[in-house]
Formats: sequence, C-alpha cells, structure tokens
Amino acid sequence: MTGPGPIEESESLRLARPFLGRTVDLTIDRPYGSRHPTCGFLYLANYGYVPGTLAPDGEELDAYYLGPVEPMTSAHGACIAIIHRLHDDDDKLVVVPNHATTLDDAAIAAAVEFQETPRHYVIIRH
Repeated sequence: MTGPGPIEESESLRLARPFLGRTVDLTIDRPYGSRHPTCGFLYLANYGYVPGTLAPDGEELDAYYLGPVEPMTSAHGACIAIIHRLHDDDDKLVVVPNHATTLDDAAIAAAVEFQETPRHYVIIRH
C-alpha cells in the first residue's frame, strides 16, 4: 500500500511517527462489533485512541488494534504502522498485541477496509 513519491508531512503524521516501533496503551472507545455512532458501519477491529494526545481534529490520536476479535475497552501493544490518509489530516496508528506480530500491508488493508477507502491512504512503516 505504500505509494510512489514522497509523503507529505501532515500535522497528524508528525504526531503519529514517534509511535512507530513503540509500545502503546490504548483506550478502546469503539470495540469490535460495535457500530459507528453517526455513519452506522460495523467495526471489524477494536478502535480507539492514545490517551493524552491531541490530533489536528481536536481529539486524541486514533488507532486500530488488530488482533483479538472480541470487544475490548483497553489494549496494550506495538505500533507497527500508520494509516496515512491522503485527503484529510486524521492519520491512524496500527497497533498489534506484541512486537512479534507481523502483518504485511495487504493484511493491514484488509483489516481496516471497513473504514478506510483504498487508494485514499498509504501505509507507513519504519
């Protein structure tokens, strides 16, 4: 999913980059199987945020927690990638249960397709 050419350093990408490769604690506010409060789509991954951060949208930095397929309220894991949105300044971390978990770009794209539009983002790694 990584595209050709340089990636524009948006404000949310600058916020997200330091989390790559680090262990992250998340608050899950949209658990696996829940519905989006306004759009109505079904969350096929636990989705939450990094407490204490402030993203350009005025909310905390968002994250997908890819792994367990049961609803969670919090999570702890390794940030392996960033979903860098090309058309809005609202990037998302991709967090997995531990550093040994490996997901290729295709697996990440498949896991987030319930919310992310193909070709509207790139996956950024170290």
